[in-house]
Amino acid sequence: MARVLIVLGLAILAAGLLWPYLSQLGLGRLPGDIVIERENMTLYFPLATCLLISLLLSVVLWVVNR
Repeated sequence: MARVLIVLGLAILAAGLLWPYLSQLGLGRLPGDIVIERENMTLYFPLATCLLISLLLSVVLWVVNR
């Protein structure tokens, strides 16, 4: 469990440091992300982005546990 928490912490740190570069890749604006704009409300649900991040984290944790 300690190894998983350390890897998760390092991944969050890396994402924080690389955020300016990651935002240029278009994460959060992928096809499949749902955006509904109304007069006084905006609903944003990044479905495709969540699936992509989940897939990447699953692969990383699978490699770490091997």
